[in-house]
Amino acid sequence: MSYRELATRPVLAWCVVTAAGRLPVAMAPLALVFLVRERPGGYSLGAVLAAAYVIGEIVAAPVLGLRMNAERARPQLVAGLAVGAAGFAGLGLAPDAHPVVLAAFALLAGAGPAAVPGGLRALLTSLVPERAVTQAMSMESVLTFGIWAAAPALATGLALGVDPAVPLLLQAVLMGLSVAGLWLLPAGWSAEPQGEGASVRRALLRAWPVYVLGAGALTLLALAELILPALLEQRGIAIGWAGPLLAGFSIGSAVGAFVYGLRGGRWPGPLPVQSVVLVLAVSAGVALVALLPWTAGIAITLAASGLLMAPAMLTRNLALREILPPSALAAGYSVMYAAVGAGYAASGTLAGGLLKVVAPSTAILCGVGLTVLLTVVGAVGERRSARRAPELQEEAAASEVPDASDGSGGAEEVERKVRR
Repeated sequence: MSYRELATRPVLAWCVVTAAGRLPVAMAPLALVFLVRERPGGYSLGAVLAAAYVIGEIVAAPVLGLRMNAERARPQLVAGLAVGAAGFAGLGLAPDAHPVVLAAFALLAGAGPAAVPGGLRALLTSLVPERAVTQAMSMESVLTFGIWAAAPALATGLALGVDPAVPLLLQAVLMGLSVAGLWLLPAGWSAEPQGEGASVRRALLRAWPVYVLGAGALTLLALAELILPALLEQRGIAIGWAGPLLAGFSIGSAVGAFVYGLRGGRWPGPLPVQSVVLVLAVSAGVALVALLPWTAGIAITLAASGLLMAPAMLTRNLALREILPPSALAAGYSVMYAAVGAGYAASGTLAGGLLKVVAPSTAILCGVGLTVLLTVVGAVGERRSARRAPELQEEAAASEVPDASDGSGGAEEVERKVRR
């Protein structure tokens, strides 16, 4: 299936709603840094606010995702986006408030819409045939990284050219528009009964290596976004370059996602191996950024790293579809969102603390070390899970064998569950 076949009215409407809802999220970290940059210890405070924002996402995403009603998801999506808009509005209207108040608004802005990306992704895959899921998720990555390409330049331009509070106010407006756009989409998506909460939680827990690898990948994005302005100042480069450089990273990511989807995900090696190789390659690129003294060299390296970042994240989401049953996918995407947010928060907190005692380049290298550690842990866990998968499938099938006396065709049901 080609990308042209995704150009249907429901998918295009989904793209519009998603763009309006995700652009505020993409602008948030840099907008928070610029909001408090001129205060004493501004960069460290900005990193803390960004971490508070992501902590809100981490805490809320799995909780809200597990409670999302697939058939009637719209009310929950509306409520989440409305809360996020209120949080951004509070930040934009009270930029001089006490840091604790700003952190509370950031937490609210992150927590409210935390389950929205997972819900929208599940909705997207319900709008296309199964054979087109890889292309649809690649298209989603292209859209997402296209948004991330525009977001830094937009946040930087508005913060430096108009006022540091303007990006936050724009984010509130965009999230409000996304709320209105939800009525262009179906109210939910079809899913088989989710079963008992305990069984769903067990399925989600078994996928922990996928979440760890996803967290490792996003620590790199945090390093690029939160420390790049300070790194530029260390190198004697104008801080205004932060937006264009991050835009180059995101443009490279959009191109990488598009290329990955052209082959329908049919690339050499299984998905876990692809992900590990890609994350380690991006880690090497970000480490090189910390060492290069030239603007052109940093720009080229960031763009090349972005080219590999999107496929790295895309392989994580595709692997999740292979591991989880269809009824648990929306919750799984939300847990993944929380996991990568945890990686972002860990890296942001580490960066904020290190910037007080070491140079920005050293802080980046420490963050890369954290990424490599998470990648190794996730790869080892995924290898062990793969060895146990046949045994777990047999146990699950045996526990769900229907009574032969009811005439329901037990053997066929077991075979279907094992194949799934």
